[in-house]
Amino acid sequence: MDTDTLAGVARALLLVPPADFVAERTARQRALRKDDRETAAAVGKLRKPAPAAWVVDLLADDQALDEAVALGPSLREAQERADPQEISTLRRQRASLVAALAQAGADRASDAGHPATPAVLDQVRATIEAAMADPHAGAAVRSGLLVQPLESVGFEPVDLDGALAVPDAVPDAWSGSDAPPIPITAGRRGASRSRRSGPADPPDHDPAAERRAARDVERQARQTSRDVDAALDEVETALEDVAERRGDLDRRRRDLERQLRGLEGEQTDLDAEAERLGRERDDAEQASDRAREDLVAARRRRQALD
Repeated sequence: MDTDTLAGVARALLLVPPADFVAERTARQRALRKDDRETAAAVGKLRKPAPAAWVVDLLADDQALDEAVALGPSLREAQERADPQEISTLRRQRASLVAALAQAGADRASDAGHPATPAVLDQVRATIEAAMADPHAGAAVRSGLLVQPLESVGFEPVDLDGALAVPDAVPDAWSGSDAPPIPITAGRRGASRSRRSGPADPPDHDPAAERRAARDVERQARQTSRDVDAALDEVETALEDVAERRGDLDRRRRDLERQLRGLEGEQTDLDAEAERLGRERDDAEQASDRAREDLVAARRRRQALD
């Protein structure tokens, strides 16, 4: 299977409003099935994007996210230098850029006939911020293959598990490399000092363990959500197939009914023709009888004259 071909189909599909995704996916899968069954099967497994991911993919299609992703390295460098003024300037720039992009995404969604809710736009903003925070997330967001919104937490790498429709098409989004995340929160050193100057944690309090446990719960919830979405996609696909098969049967039934009506009309015409010919036959038989009678009478007259 050609990954680039699959990615191209996926990018086109992900620009379709989520409500129309399953029907369009089914149509494209069937169009491919004749010539490339392997790719067609892979297309059938593509997941429907979450609404926020769809909006981000619309922005990626417009190449509107490049500036936001490019701002990431500047944010990281400012954080590493611990320059409060530069950090403050970049944070304002980030906020302005994220707000403008969220509005642009809202406009694109409205133009497509599916306005984004405030909650969806919050996820769009969080996803754009994640693209600034982590270079791998930036690659994922710019790819146009996003199916799940992203979220960044401080210095933590962004979780990209299951976020892309075709992960192999975006190697720069693989988060298994050692590339560090780009922090977008200011004052890490100050926060560290505050933690040091504050009261000590109780001996049995392990913040790192709690964060790991919270991430595990979040990862499990995300996987459950993906499984449910996948099951929903399968049911919707099955319903589409049933609807199409029922439509085919309805068309065949209507064709047969038209044929039956045509045959009934032909039968009526033939019955009328048979009745007409029957009358003609009766008239011909009567004429034949009269002719024979006239012939017999003529012969008798001739014999009498002889």
